[in-house]
Amino acid sequence: MPSHLSADRPAGRPPGPGSVDALIRQARRLKGDMDAVRRDAHSDGTDPEDRWQRALYDLALHQLNDLDEHLAQLRDGPPPVPPAPAEPVPASVTAEADPAESGSLLTRVGSAEWNFLTDEASWSGELYRILGRDPSAPALTLDELPSLILDEDRPRLTAMVTDCLVDAKPIDGEFRVVRPDGSVRTVHMMGEPVLDADGSTASMWAVLRDVSELRRHRRTVHETRDSLQRHRQQAQTERRLAVELQEAVLPPWRGSLRLPRRGPRALDLAARHLPSGTDTLLGGDWYDALELSDGDTLLSVGDLTGQGVTVTSGMAMLLGAVRGMAMAGTGPGQLLSWLNQLLDATVQPALGSAMCCRYRPETRTLEWAQAGHPAPLLFRGGTGCALTVPDGVLLGATPRADYGQAEVTLEPGDLLLLHTDGLVPGQNGAHTVRRLLDLAPRFGAARTAQDCVRTVVEEFGDCERKDEACVLIAKVTS
Repeated sequence: MPSHLSADRPAGRPPGPGSVDALIRQARRLKGDMDAVRRDAHSDGTDPEDRWQRALYDLALHQLNDLDEHLAQLRDGPPPVPPAPAEPVPASVTAEADPAESGSLLTRVGSAEWNFLTDEASWSGELYRILGRDPSAPALTLDELPSLILDEDRPRLTAMVTDCLVDAKPIDGEFRVVRPDGSVRTVHMMGEPVLDADGSTASMWAVLRDVSELRRHRRTVHETRDSLQRHRQQAQTERRLAVELQEAVLPPWRGSLRLPRRGPRALDLAARHLPSGTDTLLGGDWYDALELSDGDTLLSVGDLTGQGVTVTSGMAMLLGAVRGMAMAGTGPGQLLSWLNQLLDATVQPALGSAMCCRYRPETRTLEWAQAGHPAPLLFRGGTGCALTVPDGVLLGATPRADYGQAEVTLEPGDLLLLHTDGLVPGQNGAHTVRRLLDLAPRFGAARTAQDCVRTVVEEFGDCERKDEACVLIAKVTS
């Protein structure tokens, strides 16, 4: 094959073997580092972001493998072209033994030259394998080459060849070829014209590379990236819906609230919802304070397991049921029992914890029950303690659970703190109780329930919490 050099410019000096070996060592070292990082990136394949990262790792390794083999070919020189077989080989045999499918670089890079003075074409053995052609068949001319190309890609090839022959522009583009066995391969073609002494085009040479696997990896990267973007958009939409639903069902009051609104013996109330420190979806935490028809006050907090719109809607259902049953006069213990049956009968099974309290202002008594929930904390005279917990399992844990009920008499100035899990991030229930009880002196110096809530937020609000939490404080005014 004639030298692939244009007559109007000199050839560059090839690199020495030592410099190529150094590049090969660097490429292999980088490939080893990349492979180690890829192995450390464990993934179960369910997270779109993990799949996207895995695809990028595979694509980078694929390209580093190609670089390694390119450099080896540059160092060792082109491989010998195997002799053509004495007899034509059946297509079924060549399809089974086709080395172009093995992934070796040397079977995926071929070359060709088309001589316009003699109207001859010459192909390397690798190009025959890439295109699935019989090596004993004559090489196709430029006029015949489009017969292998997909119809929609033929104009692209024609434009590249025309620009090369007429305007002496380099060829650099891709097209898809249909092999005799029906498989489609993507081929990247790079080449340029070879000029004769008077500057006219004498021939055209090209290097053709099978980039089917590379394009497959890139498609995987694009598809997983698009999937990740859709996943993020869906998560943002779901979070927005959950926020709107949560804002719609939680008490609308901000700051402090006085219940009951009439009468001297009232509770000074304040509450706060503390969001998680991450971008995770909202869960099912709630707090509530409601004046009942008989003048009593309902206090409740709870947490439905899980995250997302489904959980937030389940929380709204439970909170509505709590309000309705309390307004009908149901006591806290019986209320949680029916709430447990309601949760067990829902289509989406879930677990939840809850605490319901009914405050009677005439006698300053507090009736309360809990379902797997932290006990209320009572602060009196500068000290605090957790109330004794009556029996009660998680909501949804067993269909016909019984829930005990306790009663305590409060005094003017007493402060009651209700909260959900996660108020103190990364700590168990006992540690959370100790941390909250340590705030007793500051609660004693506070004038209002809102001041006490601010104290809790100052102490724990800036902590990095994985889950949201709620705190509700009630202070007996008289």
